[in-house]
Amino acid sequence: MRIAVFGGSFDPVHTEHIRLSQAAIRELGLDKLIVMPAHAPPHKPWRTLAKDEERLKLCELAFADEERVEVSDYEIRRGGTSYTYLTCRHFKEKYPQAELFWLVGADMLRDFPTWKNPESILNDATLAVCGRAADKGELEGDFFQRFGKKFVRLAYDGADVSSTKIRVLAGAGMDVSAYTPLSVAEYIQKNGVYRIENAALALSLEKETRRAHSLRVAEVAAKRASGLKISERKAIAAALFHDCAKNLGEDSPYLSGFVLPTEWGKVPQEVVHQFAGAYVAEKAFDVTDREILNAIAYHTSARENMGELEKLIFLADMIEPSRSYEGVEILRDLFWQGDSLDLCLEEALRQTLVFLKRKGGEIFPLTVAAYQFYKNLRR
Repeated sequence: MRIAVFGGSFDPVHTEHIRLSQAAIRELGLDKLIVMPAHAPPHKPWRTLAKDEERLKLCELAFADEERVEVSDYEIRRGGTSYTYLTCRHFKEKYPQAELFWLVGADMLRDFPTWKNPESILNDATLAVCGRAADKGELEGDFFQRFGKKFVRLAYDGADVSSTKIRVLAGAGMDVSAYTPLSVAEYIQKNGVYRIENAALALSLEKETRRAHSLRVAEVAAKRASGLKISERKAIAAALFHDCAKNLGEDSPYLSGFVLPTEWGKVPQEVVHQFAGAYVAEKAFDVTDREILNAIAYHTSARENMGELEKLIFLADMIEPSRSYEGVEILRDLFWQGDSLDLCLEEALRQTLVFLKRKGGEIFPLTVAAYQFYKNLRR
């Protein structure tokens, strides 16, 4: 009997998970493939997953028509951190005569030596590797030298479907059926899985191009958030609301009662919408989280001593994929480096001030003070 375990957060399960499972069954000649939603993945401690029961239900819906697939709640029932070596041991004991495989992506293969008790995993199962890595052949030699064992390579390469993108779209109340089975998309929509309250209403105030920008900012921010120990949900929320006042006229009822701050002098027109956005998010859309409101309120000007979420939204806004100005690639490289955004923030503020001086634009004192603050941090 040949059995493979396909573990992961499945947050949410999507079409590529299904296609990979079908390929594994076909290429490995499996009698059974066990889909295993994790309770608490050890490599995602700063990202809050959808509820266990929701992710389990979505997997059951997604694989309902796959005869050789069994969706297991073993790791969810066990609780605690979902370590692969414990799961492998469980299924080896349950199926002692079976040849057991563990499905991993090529990106996970690179990190495999850092997993908890990798030798124990390989005593119980053979790794079956798939993914878009061109260097899988090179990895084989390193893997054998380290563990004295080989892994199985699947021919299936698949498409790059981002669970993060799905969570962002669902957070905005949008249809995700382009990336998931229809049954999964309908469950997510009906039950509000991942939904950010009032985000859809806020986005409806924006022009179509601005709304697309907000979604891109949210995806960039979400992908970087956990590496910075920032709540992904807060990052998505702040990004989806950050430009909610961008397309509002001065006479909009949403801005009734709004007064610009005066402590920094005249506010340049390009900066007004950040303060207005925080006002609208709080007064019209019931956003009460101060970190989120601050991220909205300073996403254009920045300020001294910003919170981590503020830095993230300011920079995600500057480097989202549609941005194409001189210097953006430098910022993108810095954005993904290390566990701090301070160096990237300093460079972004420097570029901003250079740009404003060149075009003769108004320079807001908050931006100057922010640049000096982060420049001085390195002294």
